[in-house]
Amino acid sequence: MPGAAPGTATVGALCFAGGKAAPAKQDAAREKPGQSPAAQGQSVREQVVREDALNLHVDGIGHYALMWTPAAASFETHQAYTFEDGVLGEVAQPEGLALALGFALSEGLIRSLADIRSAAICADAPNVVQMSLRRPESARAARRDVVVNSSCGICGPGELLGEKEILEENVLGLEPVPRQLAIAPADIAALMARMRARQTIFAATGGSHGAALFDSDLNLLAVAEDLGRHNALDKVIGAGLMQRGSLAHCGAALSSRLSLEMVAKALRAKLEILMAVSAPTSLAIAVAEKFGLTLCGFARDDRVTVYAHPERIRNG
Repeated sequence: MPGAAPGTATVGALCFAGGKAAPAKQDAAREKPGQSPAAQGQSVREQVVREDALNLHVDGIGHYALMWTPAAASFETHQAYTFEDGVLGEVAQPEGLALALGFALSEGLIRSLADIRSAAICADAPNVVQMSLRRPESARAARRDVVVNSSCGICGPGELLGEKEILEENVLGLEPVPRQLAIAPADIAALMARMRARQTIFAATGGSHGAALFDSDLNLLAVAEDLGRHNALDKVIGAGLMQRGSLAHCGAALSSRLSLEMVAKALRAKLEILMAVSAPTSLAIAVAEKFGLTLCGFARDDRVTVYAHPERIRNG
């Protein structure tokens, strides 16, 4: 949207501050999102997180409309990926392709990038990803032809599910992850801080989630923001896959809570550690424990709580 930073939109709003006039300021900078320098009831311009649809068409499988935040600068050029040639086009890390590839892996449509024949975005339709699989009949797709909204981790058509059915459907095809990654509590604090420092959309709007992918040397391989926490994780998974082909011995940091679907995504990507600023759920802990994922919640400042497989968190 013209005049807005990538991933944001500028809208009109009215500012009120607890019944009192908000103090005027010399400049337009705000200390926090939503705190405007305008007087009570005065019209202001606010930045909000951008919401759009990325349409993923998978030949032989179906259509997925992913409600997402286009967080990178717009590149109206042809972008493509093939397993043999890698990323094709002028953008080294195309965000739309990263989300599509990460979603395909974490959704169970593919097991690795070798399962993809091609994925492409055309310049005249930058919100559409066309994907072709080598063996679509082998895809383990729990849902097809659905709109995946910003809060939709486990959703789609189907009958009412209980805990047993939810677990069975979401652990389909999962395998135990290796145990080679090890980090210290201080590393967790540093990684979370580095992710927060790059959450520019959240700093401007207060309305986005963040995710960061790191390797065994604690290098940040990818950082992403999105209105959906699931999308943010899928974006860094896809970006990491395009860089490395495999995410073995890697981990991820999240700005959100740790629910079952986030754990399932991490396991399908073969991540060893998943950490987040907020709390885990009971099913997330159970699945992480079963498949060998180290699960860390409440990673804030110098504190972290480890809920599953603490052997990867070394002392000192």
